[in-house]
Amino acid sequence: MCGIVGAVARRNVVPILLNGLLRLEYRGYDSAGLVVVRDGKLTRVRSIGRVAELEQKSANTHGELGIAHTRWATHGMPSERNAHPHLSCDLIAVVHNGIIENYEALRADLNARGYEFTSDTDTEVIAHLIHSHYAQNSLLVATQMALAQLVGAYAIGVVAADNPHQLIAARKGSPLLLGVGESEHFVASDMSALLQVTKNVVYLEEGDVVEVNLADYRIFDVQGKAVKRAVHVSELNNDSVELGEYQHYMQKEIHEQPQALADTLESVCNSRSMVPGIFGAEANTVFPQVESILILACGTSHHAGMVARYWLEELAGIQCTVEIASEYRYRTSVANPKTLVVTISQSGETADTLAALNHAKQTGHEFTLAICNVPESAIVRQSKLRLMTRAGPEIGVASTKAFTTQLAALFLLTLVLAKLRGRLSSEREQQFLHELRHLPSAVKKVLALEPQIAELSKYFADKHHALFLGRGLHYPIALEGALKLKEISYIHAEAYPAGELKHGPLALVDKDMPVVSVAPNDALLEKLKSNLQEVRARGGELYVFADANTHIKEAEGIHILQMPEHAGYLSPILHTIPLQLLAYYVALQKGTDVDKPRNLAKSVTVE
Repeated sequence: MCGIVGAVARRNVVPILLNGLLRLEYRGYDSAGLVVVRDGKLTRVRSIGRVAELEQKSANTHGELGIAHTRWATHGMPSERNAHPHLSCDLIAVVHNGIIENYEALRADLNARGYEFTSDTDTEVIAHLIHSHYAQNSLLVATQMALAQLVGAYAIGVVAADNPHQLIAARKGSPLLLGVGESEHFVASDMSALLQVTKNVVYLEEGDVVEVNLADYRIFDVQGKAVKRAVHVSELNNDSVELGEYQHYMQKEIHEQPQALADTLESVCNSRSMVPGIFGAEANTVFPQVESILILACGTSHHAGMVARYWLEELAGIQCTVEIASEYRYRTSVANPKTLVVTISQSGETADTLAALNHAKQTGHEFTLAICNVPESAIVRQSKLRLMTRAGPEIGVASTKAFTTQLAALFLLTLVLAKLRGRLSSEREQQFLHELRHLPSAVKKVLALEPQIAELSKYFADKHHALFLGRGLHYPIALEGALKLKEISYIHAEAYPAGELKHGPLALVDKDMPVVSVAPNDALLEKLKSNLQEVRARGGELYVFADANTHIKEAEGIHILQMPEHAGYLSPILHTIPLQLLAYYVALQKGTDVDKPRNLAKSVTVE
C-alpha cells in the first residue's frame, strides 16, 4: 500500500526514482508522482494510472535530489490533484504513507493561518506544517516539530527547494528503510526498490527521523537523540524480483512454492528431531509455560491460523483461539499471561496485526511469537520469539507462497508443542519429519496438474458467483480458495463448511453457481459426499479436488481433479495449490489484472 522512493546523489536521480516505483508497483496504487530539486526550484510531475505514464511525463526532468511516490487512495479520490508529492508554497515537498488521524483539526488551523490547500488529502497538512516551522529552523528541526503535532501513522520523505542535497525521512507505524551508497543515499518503503543502487540497508526503528546528505546520514530516535542503527547487507537479488519466464508474478510465485517450503523447513528437515530453539533462544523457557494459544492475523494469514487451530488442538492438545486482528484490538478481552500470542504476517508491517500485538502486550501477554517473511519488520522486532518463513519476495497482491510457508511454520510450532507436552512419540516425530522432507516434492506433483486446471477454468468464464466447500481441517482452505478467486477474477465467491449447506447456502445453488469442493481422503469424506449429493440434487455444477481413492467419479455436472496423493495432516498445503491455480486461470479467462487487482494493496499498512 503506497510506495516511497527518495535519493540524493551526484547524478540524475529520476531514473532511480522511476525504477524504484516500478519495483513497488506490487504494493497497489492508483496514481504516481515525483519531485526533484534543481536550481533552487521544485519540479513536480504527477499522473493517474501506472508508473509508465509518469515515466513518459518526466522524460525531460532532471535533478540530483528527489522523492517519488505511488498512492493508494484513502483521503480523496484518485486524481492528479491528490497524487503525491504535495507542496507548500513551492518550497517544501512531501511524500507520505499512512493516515494522519488529526488532519482535519490541523487543516482548519493552517487554513486560518493563510495556507491554501490544493488537494483533499491528509498528507498536505504535513507539507504546510513543515513550512510553518521552516522559517526559523533547519529542515530537520522543522520536520521534527511538525511530526510532534501529528496523530496517526506515517512514513515520509521531505525535500526543500533551497536545500539541494538534503533529504529528511521519518517513520511511525509505516515501514521505511535507508539505503547506504558511496557519496549517495536513498530511502524506500521496500528493499526491492533499492536493489538497483545498493544492497546496504538500515532498517529505521519506530519514531526514527533520518537526515540524509550526499556524504553521510544522521538518525534520531523518537526522543530526538542521535542514535546508531546497524547496516545490513540485503540477501535479496534482482532475479528474485524479476518476472523471468512467467506471464505474471502470481504464476511465478505459485511455482516457487516447492523451493519456498524447502527453505522454510530447512532447519528441521536436516535434523533428527524437533527442538524449540528454532523459534528463538527463549523458546526453551517460554514454551513449557504456555497453557493456550492466541493467533492474531488478517486475510490470508488468518486462514493459516484457522488451519493451525485444528493442528494445535488435535496434535498438541492445547487450546487455540484464532482472531481477526482488526476485531481483537477493539474489544475487551480477558488476558491469560500463560497464553502464547502468535502473530502471522507476510510483510511484518500489517497495521492491524501490529496494533493487535501491541494491544495484547498491553493487556498482559508477555509470550509473543511472530511468523513472518521479513526478518527486520516491526512485528518480528516487537515479538519475543520468531520463525521466518523464507518465502522470498512476494510481488503478486494475492498471497500464494507466503500462505503455504506460513502453514508449514505453524505445523512446526504444533510439533514442537506436541513434543514438549508428551504427545509426540519418537516414532511419530520421525514420520512427520519424513513427511515434511517429502512436502516440496509432493507440491511439485500438484503443480503438474496445471494444464488440467487451466481447462477447468474455462467453465468459469461467464460466471459471476461461486461457492466453495470444505470440512474440518480443509474448511479454511475453502475460505482461502474463495478469497483468491474473488481477489483476482472479481467473481463473488464465498466459502462454507459443507455441513452448513442446509442452513442457508443451498438456496443459492443452481446451474449458474459453480460449487468447488475440497475432498481429501480423510475421516469426514463420507459426510462430504452426502453434502455433494445435496448440490447435485439441486442442479449445481460440482468441481471436486479429490484425493486418490475417494471414489468420487466423473459424471454429468461433476468435474473431478484427481490429486496425486493424500498428505495426511499436511493435506491443506497440497490442496491449496490447485485452488491458487484455479483462481489464476479464471482471472486470465476474465482478462483482469492478475498481479494488481483493483482496489487492493499488497502491504496493508493503514487500518
